[in-house]
Amino acid sequence: MMTHPLLPKLRALRLSGMLQTLETRARQAVQGNLAPTEFLAILLDDELERRAGRRMTLHLADAHVDPTKTLAQFDFAAAPQINRSLVLDLAAGGFVTRGENVLLCGPTGTGKSHLANALAYEALKRGQSVLLRSAHRLLADVHAARADGTGARRFARLCSVDLLVIDDFGLRPLSAQGAEDLYEIIRERYERKALIVTSNRAFTEWADAFGDSLLASAALDRLTHHCHTLTIRGQSYRQRSRRKEDTPIADDFETPMKPD
Repeated sequence: MMTHPLLPKLRALRLSGMLQTLETRARQAVQGNLAPTEFLAILLDDELERRAGRRMTLHLADAHVDPTKTLAQFDFAAAPQINRSLVLDLAAGGFVTRGENVLLCGPTGTGKSHLANALAYEALKRGQSVLLRSAHRLLADVHAARADGTGARRFARLCSVDLLVIDDFGLRPLSAQGAEDLYEIIRERYERKALIVTSNRAFTEWADAFGDSLLASAALDRLTHHCHTLTIRGQSYRQRSRRKEDTPIADDFETPMKPD
C-alpha cells in the first residue's frame, strides 16, 4: 500500500487513510458489481469513520475520560437500588443541553466515578465538550494556572465546557482559595452549563466540605437547583473483588471457617 500509485494524490487531498481499505473495497465493488459512485461512497464512509475515531481518541484524552468505563461496563446488578431508568435518561444527554446538574453520592468504590465517566463518554459521543477532573486536581490546576499567568484562560474553559465532571468532591479539605474558586465555577456555570459532581460524603455533609458556611450555602443552592441526584449504597467493588480473590478454592462450597 505504501507504493500504491494513488498514495501521493490521496496524501495531497489528506485522504491517505482510504488506502487502508482500498483493496478490500475494490474487491467488494467487483464482486457486488457496484457502480463507481457506490464504490466511492463506501470509501468516503471509511474515511469519515476513521476521522471520527481519531477525533474521539483526541477528545477522550483532552477530556481525561476513560473509554473503558462506559455504561455497558457498569454492573447495575451490583447496585440494584440505582434508578437505572434515570441513568439511561441522563445518558441521552438532555441534561447537558439544558445545563442541569447531576449529583452522585455514595461510599468509596460503589461506582460513582464510573457512572460519571460513562455519562461524560456519552456526551463526547454526541460531540459535546467535556472535562473530567477530581476536585483536588481541578483546583490545583486553577492555582497553577493563576501562578503562570494562564488563570483567565483556564477559568474560561472550566466555565464554558458543555459538561464539567468534578470527581471526589469532599475527599480532601478545601483551602480558602480553593473553596472560592469552586464557588465561582459553580456560579458561572449555573443554568448555563451542566455539572456532574461525585462525592463519598452524604449530601448533608457537603456544606462542611467547603469550610465556609456562606460559600457552601450559595454553592449548594445553585448545585441542587435543576438537579438530578443519585445515591449509591453498598460495598466497594474493590473490597468485594479482594474478598473473592482471598477465598480459598476449597471453601467455595463449604461454610466459611470462623476466624481465631
